[in-house]
Amino acid sequence: MKTNNKISAYILRSSTAVLLFSCVIVALCSAINPPEQPHNAIPMPDNAAFGANAHQSQSLSFADRVAYQRAIEDVYWRHRIWPNTNAGAKPSLDAVMSQAQIEKKVEDYLCNSQMLEDYWQRPISADQLQAEMERMASNTEQPEVLQELFDALGNDPFVVAECLARPIVTERLTADVLTQDKTGRLESLRTYELQMPKKVAAIDSIAKAVQVNRPYQLPVIASPSGSCIDDTWTATTLTNAPAARDYHTAVWTGTEMIVWGGDPTTNTGGRYNPITDSWTATSLINAPSARYQHTAVWTGSEMIVWGGWDGGIFLNTGGRYNPLTNSWTATTTTNAPPPTRFQTAVWTGSEMIVWGGCCPLNTGGRYNPTTDSWVATSTTNAPSARFWHTAVWIDGEMIIWGGFDGGNVFYDTGGRYNPITDSWTATSTTNAPDARVNHTAVSTGSEMIVWAGALSFGANHVNTGGRYNPSTDSWTATSLTNAPAPRWQHVAVWTGGEMIICGGVGQIEFNTGGRYNPIADSWTPTSITNAPPATEDLTAVWTDSEMIVWGGCCWRNTGGRYCAAANGPTPTPSPTPTATATATATATPTPTATPCTGRCTPTPRPRPTPAPRPTPSPRP
Repeated sequence: MKTNNKISAYILRSSTAVLLFSCVIVALCSAINPPEQPHNAIPMPDNAAFGANAHQSQSLSFADRVAYQRAIEDVYWRHRIWPNTNAGAKPSLDAVMSQAQIEKKVEDYLCNSQMLEDYWQRPISADQLQAEMERMASNTEQPEVLQELFDALGNDPFVVAECLARPIVTERLTADVLTQDKTGRLESLRTYELQMPKKVAAIDSIAKAVQVNRPYQLPVIASPSGSCIDDTWTATTLTNAPAARDYHTAVWTGTEMIVWGGDPTTNTGGRYNPITDSWTATSLINAPSARYQHTAVWTGSEMIVWGGWDGGIFLNTGGRYNPLTNSWTATTTTNAPPPTRFQTAVWTGSEMIVWGGCCPLNTGGRYNPTTDSWVATSTTNAPSARFWHTAVWIDGEMIIWGGFDGGNVFYDTGGRYNPITDSWTATSTTNAPDARVNHTAVSTGSEMIVWAGALSFGANHVNTGGRYNPSTDSWTATSLTNAPAPRWQHVAVWTGGEMIICGGVGQIEFNTGGRYNPIADSWTPTSITNAPPATEDLTAVWTDSEMIVWGGCCWRNTGGRYCAAANGPTPTPSPTPTATATATATATPTPTATPCTGRCTPTPRPRPTPAPRPTPSPRP
């Protein structure tokens, strides 16, 4: 249960490093002089070459690194989810990521590496890069995708070390030094910039030098059959994980879980990559203001966050986050719905529809990211104003159900909203589950399954549920046999064959759960061996073979990957118009550095003071 004695676990994230040092990094990059001649394309050895040492004389130019970075991005883009509701085919990588944006990624990790050596005297060693390759190969939960990345880099251990491992190690070490910097050394950055040597050794030369002393060896990747064992838990890494929180949001992109916001009130976040079992902080530049109890959806190329509150006021602002470029774009407030929290949001394929919220509302809006515009949803025949309801998207309609009015009225009613006709149709109450709040709902593609929740505020927890079929406007109760214990504030995901629930709170907090098969109308308990600690207000996403849960009450930054491979669909990359090609280095113009201005040493971002949590009577 939530307590008033939470201890903040805020730390400065590596995304803060980008914000604090952006100008310094640009200045460093201007001093780096990559070799003018592009490196010849590296021959692609077959799998028999696994474990072979890299050639000690090998080096990489800036152009080489950009070409290999594009190959990495292409693998990730092919595995990014393009929702089947989206209009049109999935675009090519070149249509969503420019050459300049790829070059900036390379600039960033090279210059951060140089910063670590010159300013903090922590050069990245060949041993560290070798250890990182071995860690990825051993810990990956998507070995087939990691193998694709190795293949795209020619299975060359030097290239894998420099272009795949170095960015991860750089991110981790930069975050580490910032966390440990308690002496005010950040204030000396301006002096450091002014006194920075006019000649800075090119990072490529440094890489070549350490290569002579320590040849790299490509590790053997864990076998696909052993990476995900059904009904087992594996902890997510804590290294570089976002600060502890609850009431955050999470989306799955097809290659990463993106978590953002949450309480203690924050606008930080992180991208968790199960392929490499690593975290990367989300940018703070142009990020929406700090908030929690907001919503988030994945569009195929962006995460859209909206609404929530900052501990003082409700919000109707938001932002679109692009993980390819680690950048934010604000959503317009023109014609946006009223400020709110506890609303729901679904993605239709072209629009995000938000509806309801505290305290209470029966209004909503359709947001089009292409035009950055809002259109209000009709209130004619709309369900009663409510929050703590649920919403799913099935066959062209948003279906909302349950919730309460903030007083004493709990709902077993709902509605189906058609955005094409801007009209509502009530859902049947015949055989519907009892009125409730803080339940979960998932879409199977043809039915909505709701489960658990509370029949009154904070009490009368249940483990009942129902399957709603919109084509027949009918309800079927879910079985109680072997169902998990009654609870609310839990999470649920749909695997393609089962609904998996986890966590929540009833008489106690839970780390137990269950797998519900709607065809058999049967429950199977989930293992608790190595499961994350019992918690509520966590998030969960489905990856095609695993459920990843993270965070929760009372301020956690732990998580776990639950394997349900026996019932998940076989993961397949989303088709793109162009085929993946192994990287071939081509000449790339060296970017022109932007002169540093007086913004070089921004005031370090203060650690936020947790806002008082609302008391449940109900939460305002």
